[in-house]
Amino acid sequence: MNYLRGAVLPLFLVLCPLRSALAEPLWEAGLGVTVLALSDYRGADTSSSYVLPIPYFVYRGDFLRSDRDGVRGVFMERPRFEINLSVSATAPVNSGELPARAGMPDLDPALELGPVLEWRAWQSADGHLRLGARIPVRAAFALGSGMGFIGWFSAPNFSVDLEGTGPLAQWNLGALFGPLFADSRYHEYFYGVESGFVTPQRPYYRADGGYSGVQALVSATRRFPRFWIGGFARYDRLDGAVFGDSPLVVRHSSWSTGLAISWVFAQSSRSVPDGTR
Repeated sequence: MNYLRGAVLPLFLVLCPLRSALAEPLWEAGLGVTVLALSDYRGADTSSSYVLPIPYFVYRGDFLRSDRDGVRGVFMERPRFEINLSVSATAPVNSGELPARAGMPDLDPALELGPVLEWRAWQSADGHLRLGARIPVRAAFALGSGMGFIGWFSAPNFSVDLEGTGPLAQWNLGALFGPLFADSRYHEYFYGVESGFVTPQRPYYRADGGYSGVQALVSATRRFPRFWIGGFARYDRLDGAVFGDSPLVVRHSSWSTGLAISWVFAQSSRSVPDGTR
């Protein structure tokens, strides 16, 4: 998961409603705001803060769904396995504001598309605690003057989801952890240094494909009758990454955080039972 890089786009925050044992509306819509503090890219020693308007949209259809697992098309669904089409994205980077990239081209925002295999490994008898794993494989495209392919990315992870009880009733808590992998073309886009951009402090560098470090993420969300709130904290670690010796990698660990609130102002009159997933 790449949250603003990956998962941690505003979409991660706004598409995470609580599950319920009761029937739920086919769709819900709203609008809100998110505050994000994100590393400019994995390995940067700088970060940026964003205050952004965000949509809140949930759709619980048979094929197309937007819910707590993101926006996806469901290609195959079995009691323990599901194959989806998943979407992620990365933010643009202004190289002029980053000392390590000074004089280099800016990084365009990127769109990532690809299948995700989800395994529902176990859940408690009451359904409140769930363990699982996901294996996404996505093709990445830079959205500059055109839509150029920049490589392949994968973020397999183990996940824990808990619907709170007792003092945490009505809260939905989640955590995930896993390694990241990408091919040489993807790593080169972010961490390569061409000969024309070499300086005494920034040598020429060609990035290999392979291991990209690890990510861990925790999140909490709660749905009120007309409002939704959510937040996350993500930790990135680059020790052992194949591009770890790139001159563009300044820090080998970083934190990103976010908080969002949305007003839910509309929903369908038609309901569907929870468990359509």
